[in-house]
Amino acid sequence: MIPKQTIDEIFDAAIIEEVVGDFVPLKKRGANLLGNCPFHNEKSPSFTVSPAKGIYKCFGCGKAGNSVNFVMEHEHYSYPEALRYLAGKFGVEIEEEAQTDEQKAATDERESLYIVSNYAAKYFNKQLLESDEGKAIGLSYFLERGFREDIIETFQLGYSPDAWTAFTDEAEKAGHNLKFLDKSGLTIVKGEKKFDRFKGRVMFPIHNLSGRVLGFGGRILKANDKAAKYLNSPESEIYHKSNVLYGIYTAKKAISKEDICYLVEGYTDVISMYQAGVENVVASSGTSLTEGQIRLIKRFTPNITILYDGDAAGLKASFRGIDMILQEGMNVRVVLFPEGEDPDSYAKAHTTEELKKYVTENAQDFIRFKTSVLIKDVGNDPIKKAELVKDIVRSIAIIPDQIKRSVYTQECSNLLDIPEQALINETNTILRNNIAKQTKYKSSSQRSGPSQGNDQEMPDDLFFPDEFQGAPEPEPVNDLKHWEREVIRLLVSFGDQTIQLELPSEEKKKEYEDVSAAVYIVDNIKNDNILFEDETYQKVFDFYAQKLDKDELPTHQEFINNSDQDISKLAIDVFSVRHDLSPGWAENKINTTTEEMQLSMAVIRVMYAFQLSKLTALIFKNQDQLKIEKDSDKQMLLLQEQVNLQQIKLQLAAKLGRIILN
Repeated sequence: MIPKQTIDEIFDAAIIEEVVGDFVPLKKRGANLLGNCPFHNEKSPSFTVSPAKGIYKCFGCGKAGNSVNFVMEHEHYSYPEALRYLAGKFGVEIEEEAQTDEQKAATDERESLYIVSNYAAKYFNKQLLESDEGKAIGLSYFLERGFREDIIETFQLGYSPDAWTAFTDEAEKAGHNLKFLDKSGLTIVKGEKKFDRFKGRVMFPIHNLSGRVLGFGGRILKANDKAAKYLNSPESEIYHKSNVLYGIYTAKKAISKEDICYLVEGYTDVISMYQAGVENVVASSGTSLTEGQIRLIKRFTPNITILYDGDAAGLKASFRGIDMILQEGMNVRVVLFPEGEDPDSYAKAHTTEELKKYVTENAQDFIRFKTSVLIKDVGNDPIKKAELVKDIVRSIAIIPDQIKRSVYTQECSNLLDIPEQALINETNTILRNNIAKQTKYKSSSQRSGPSQGNDQEMPDDLFFPDEFQGAPEPEPVNDLKHWEREVIRLLVSFGDQTIQLELPSEEKKKEYEDVSAAVYIVDNIKNDNILFEDETYQKVFDFYAQKLDKDELPTHQEFINNSDQDISKLAIDVFSVRHDLSPGWAENKINTTTEEMQLSMAVIRVMYAFQLSKLTALIFKNQDQLKIEKDSDKQMLLLQEQVNLQQIKLQLAAKLGRIILN
């Protein structure tokens, strides 16, 4: 573990403009620096770096953070990896804290697996490029496949000698424990016997996002009916197939830049596409697509195009993967290569421009693809056509976004010549059934009286809810979330400043008391026993309150560089201002009024508004309880509480200068 003191040193040493400047060209703009956002494509720069605050913010896509966040986001490092990267860049020495025996054992085991996997990748690569056997068998195979030497190095391709213990013997000589060779799957240990798992195979190392080797894929070159053509590392502490994509390390930047990911089946498909100039490509490595793999892609883009070879066999099995992508709210398209071709062969036989053009022009949305595959079995059979329609509608119903569902429904209607209304009705039926299975809802009649039967109240985000629901009652306007954020914004931004409170006095002359804005906000909320609905706001409030209990005031940097990423992200968002007031306004004697100049009024009014919105929420909650309460004594208590709440509401509203009509 990295000690907190060292983490603080890293944050202090890390100069935000130097960190970002390594990856993004920046130009001076007033007190800030401006550049094109590295996280999305833009023509007009909206990516702002504030050296004074130590933060960055893109006002186009909303990405924001500090030096550590930037390295994590841009290089896709973990928090410790980002800290170590910055420590190395700015010369901060890291002395790890002592861990418990359990922590040390767990860390040591994972690290040992990484170390032995990295050793294996280097060993296999050296065998490929330097040994006679490797050059004659492995290297000649890759060169015959058309792979350039620089591409072989980029993907760290290798060769495992065709001997039972060649790798294991060398690894043990180099000091690697047989226990970790076994756990990584590189060596198979059976009693007293041991042998290399990947004997006589060309090797494809599988990397994680930060480039560390997790496992391997090996292809046998000799004809052997008893051995699998491809062999993968088994599951281990560091290698989980369902959360890994081959090529993600080499593809991640291109995926973010192009805002699309191409998904292929095998290792050579990835390598050939990459060599042809299409770098935003990954493979599921022969396994069925999983939620973990889909979410890994989603970190970089919401757009996936799946590339299939011309062989129609197995295409129906791909429908499950497409449905999983849709369920994640992502956009999926499909490209079929000509019969007898796959991404590997097509990329080798065509120029980069031809490959990109083919993929772009032949991409189909999932409805057209699914229809084209299934329609061949339908013929003129109306029952089969009905099943086809239902199958496609089931996929549409999975999509969480209502507008996308609507667009796909229209396309399905046009493509299959089915009335759109019929498709809408079927989609709504599926949605209702899914909701009924997953969640128990209150009876819709609870709003006006006791429950009748088993009717369930449906949420308002179905396809066209008015079709199967009566017009919904208008929901009460609740601005509680807005005022919660305003309270936290003022607390974080101006908590260390002083405001003036008017003291109660019978004399005409007004008297004021100076008090810390933080003390005023925190004491009021504590005295009223108010809890925030938003968990992050509550965490920020608790952090501030704990500091005040120690007679301390947290600095802005303590929020920005907080180890709790939720607090850090919120603070950075609060401190990110697109336009700073130019000094020229004051120089030219142009009068301006800022929030800071009217801080007392702002804090007091926001606190009243926050308390009022919280009270309003309590009143609505009380009303709901009154509707369902049957006990007359409890009803009377609720009614009395309601009267009290309404009186307090009127008092608060009066202080805000409002008139309450209801």
